[in-house]
Amino acid sequence: MNEWWQWSRKRLGDDLGFAVVGVGRFGTAVCRELLRNGADVLAVDFSSKAIEELRQLEPSIEARVVDSTDEESMREAGVLEMGTVVVGISEPIEASITTTLIAKDTDGSRVTQVIARATSDLHEKMLKRVGADRVVFPSRMQGERLGLELIRPNMIERLELDDQTGIDEIKVPEAFVGRSLRELNLRKNYLVNVLAAGPAKRLTVNPPAKYVLQEDHVLVVMGLMEDLQKLPQE
Repeated sequence: MNEWWQWSRKRLGDDLGFAVVGVGRFGTAVCRELLRNGADVLAVDFSSKAIEELRQLEPSIEARVVDSTDEESMREAGVLEMGTVVVGISEPIEASITTTLIAKDTDGSRVTQVIARATSDLHEKMLKRVGADRVVFPSRMQGERLGLELIRPNMIERLELDDQTGIDEIKVPEAFVGRSLRELNLRKNYLVNVLAAGPAKRLTVNPPAKYVLQEDHVLVVMGLMEDLQKLPQE
């Protein structure tokens, strides 16, 4: 396990740098999904037991015992060097609010996005007032789904058919705009099958090879999830 004080700023880069604060069931699920997709993840929690349990599940993860309500501890642990911070703690409410405020408002923080977990509408309002860019409710969104959305910002919906195969509805990636399905040849180049394409409310099912994808279109594709992950992400 590398110590946090030995990390380089380059390793804590902005592109795929994520800190997850609070590694209960929700936070752990976010961590595991991010790691599965190759992201750089830093996990922190006030509980040494929670951190040890996470390390047993994911031995390679960078995980630290940190008081997230202490600005200096957050800075020293490297949390404020990450591009996105997921505040997975919900109670006590004061802790989640303070953590969010520190991530967004500390001088020199490189955090550009904070996603915080809430337990009530009032909690949500308070998180947004202190700077949360997005607030999620565990009952509405599982950690795995949040982790997937962070990695694939063009993802609209995923239907898992089994443990290996799924159907993804995605916004057409920039690299695909203005190109025909024949030119893209997604079956050959990405090993996925195109089920539908077009405007969100007027999809063309089984579109012809000459179909040209546009910027505001969506694409519905099916394949092995490991192949779906290889599609351009934005």
